Amino acid sequence: MKKTLDEHAARFDEVAAEYDDEMSPEYNECVALVLERADVSSEDTVLDLGCGTGAIALGLADDAGRVVGRDISEGMLEEARRKADDRGLENAEFGEGRFRDPNYDGEVDLVTSNFAMHHLSDDEKRDAIAVIAALEPARIVLGDVMFFGEPTPDEPFYSPEVDDPATVGVLADAFTDEGYALTDVEMVHEQVGVLVADRQ
Repeated sequence: MKKTLDEHAARFDEVAAEYDDEMSPEYNECVALVLERADVSSEDTVLDLGCGTGAIALGLADDAGRVVGRDISEGMLEEARRKADDRGLENAEFGEGRFRDPNYDGEVDLVTSNFAMHHLSDDEKRDAIAVIAALEPARIVLGDVMFFGEPTPDEPFYSPEVDDPATVGVLADAFTDEGYALTDVEMVHEQVGVLVADRQ
């Protein structure tokens, strides 16, 4: 991780109010794909890690039984709570948590994350996926900045000073090492994609 968790949290606190207005087409396409591939039912409990202002959590709340959003930025969580209140959602809750310590120990059917895990180093991503797998969700859906080919540092989609994307291969290995099979891979951009991992 190129910045500390506190530094990342402070950075996102500063932009929380305008965060939804600054999204790229690739981000929005990832949101749509994560929501589609989540395939939730009214019986499902969803844990959305790095939930930000709630794009995924709130997008799934109408169809899921319960949605739990976790983030390190209180500013982003406040935005997510406000949006949930505006929509009258009673099955969505938001609180502090991180990939390697999600602050959640209940049952979970599905774990989602969108545009958040790329802040971790490859080793930290492996640790995070191990923690997620220990919760035993049936499915994990990850939308993120990731490399489908050789990284192109001259024209990065990401911000090298704060981001640390992995290759698809590194992520696939991390999932399979924890007993999950990669059942879908969607390339949105050569540096952005959505992975679906189902428990074997």
